[in-house]
Order: sequence, then structure tokens, then C-alpha cells
Amino acid sequence: MRLHAGAKRVIAALGLVTVLASGACQRPRGAPASSSLDVVTLNLWHDKQDWPHRQDLIVAELEALSPEVIVLQEVLQHAALPNQAEVLASRLGYQYRFFSADAPDQARRYGNAILVRGAIEQSREIRLAPLDDYRNAGWVRARIDGRSLNVYATHLHYKPDGAAIRAQQVTGLLALIDETRGDVPSIIGGDFNTRSDAPELASLRERFVEAYGQAHEGQDANTPMHSTLNMHLGHPPIRIDHIFAQRGAFRVADARLILNRADATGAWPSDHYGVRVRLVRASD
Repeated sequence: MRLHAGAKRVIAALGLVTVLASGACQRPRGAPASSSLDVVTLNLWHDKQDWPHRQDLIVAELEALSPEVIVLQEVLQHAALPNQAEVLASRLGYQYRFFSADAPDQARRYGNAILVRGAIEQSREIRLAPLDDYRNAGWVRARIDGRSLNVYATHLHYKPDGAAIRAQQVTGLLALIDETRGDVPSIIGGDFNTRSDAPELASLRERFVEAYGQAHEGQDANTPMHSTLNMHLGHPPIRIDHIFAQRGAFRVADARLILNRADATGAWPSDHYGVRVRLVRASD
């Protein structure tokens, strides 16, 4: 069908309006995707049970949630097992750093990791005292949606009567934070092997808000319904996996347990449940 000149001008004008409207709906290049920051912490349970199947369950849920930051504990690598954090980061499209008290040249290394949906600009790790406990803390300075963020990862001493050791390790963690934080806001994720209100975490709570407890303020967030230990796999009901956000730098918008259901085959993603918190920068 042949169009006369006037019809062509109308169609061209409509096309220009469509393009302009489409452009108006798009986020400007370099603008933040969101004012919120989603952070996950998860103890992987290293390679117990069917790790390839558990890995698929973890990847599926993390892909759906798409958090900006993922902190992992009990990350393992050995001659027959590629580094678990590296594999997850590759599958999810994140940058990562792995931290271990084991020597870099060892085939078998065990530790923690930080994954970010952004760019890692700096990183550092330290061993925590006592050195024979083989615990460490790691740090990355990340650039996420055009904004800098400090992320710290740790996994503290595990024995119920080890409060004094955990307190010593918290002191080491805070020293790392003081040496690396600069003027950039900070968050911490990890398996602390104790309740968030435990006395040995008091020095941490002075400077950081425990996000899950803050989101569930007014109820006891240490009851079985909030446990991060998987009771279906024989653990006691206690919440020991926490995310701490720097006081004054963030407000807590939401927090919930994730990876806390078995699949149709009865397989669980881990012997811990994950924690996902949504933070909003105080400046937003």
C-alpha cells in the first residue's frame, strides 16, 4: 500500500514519540539500580551429601533473589573439588574473593568467601587468634551500582563454651575493620556460632546493628522459628548466622530466612538456612 506524504509524517512523528517514551522509562546509564542493598549469608556445609545437587538448589534460589552481596562460610576446595565459591560466582555472574587460614599452595583449602554483583576493588584477609583455631576474617572493598561498600566475612569458634575465644576473634575482626574501612559504609556477614545477643558479641553490637533481629524487633528472634540451624538435619534450634550493618549508615528494611526448604527429593540446600536482609543506605 502506498502512503501519501502526510501519512508518512504522522507515522514518523508517532515513532519519535514512542522512542522518547521508551527512553524516558529506561534508567540513565550509571544510575543506581535501586536504593536498597540485598545481602545474603550462608554456611555451605562444604561438600557434605550430594554437593552437585545442593549446588543447583542454592544457585536457583540465589538467581531468583539476585542479592548484591553473598557471604559464604565452610567453603571448600581440594584436588577433586573446584573451589565452591569460585563455582558459585561463575554460575551466578559475580566477582568473588576466597579467604582461608590454609596456605595458598595447599590442594585442600577451607574458609570463607565474599561474592558481589559488582566490582571488587581491594581485598585483604587475616587469621584470627588463637591461631590453632584456624579461623579468619576477610574484607573486600566493592563498587556496586556506582557506590563503594566494605564487606567483611568471618566464621567464629564453634564450641558452646568457647565464648572467650569468640570474643578474642571479634576483637581481631574489629581491628581489621578499623584498618580497612576508611569513610566507606560497612557490613559484616558470617557464622558466629552464637546468638546475636551473646555477651561475646557486645563490642560488635556497639558499632553494628544485627539486621535480622532489628527487622523482627518486638519478638524474640532467637526462637526455633527463626533458627538458622537446620533442625531437620539434627541441629538444635538456634540462630547463629548473622548480618551486621554499620550503625548510622543503613536502616533495615526487611530480613528473612532463605534456602530453608527441602526439594521434592527431600534434599536440603545446606545444614544451615541462609539469611537475606534488605538494607537501605541512611543517605537515601
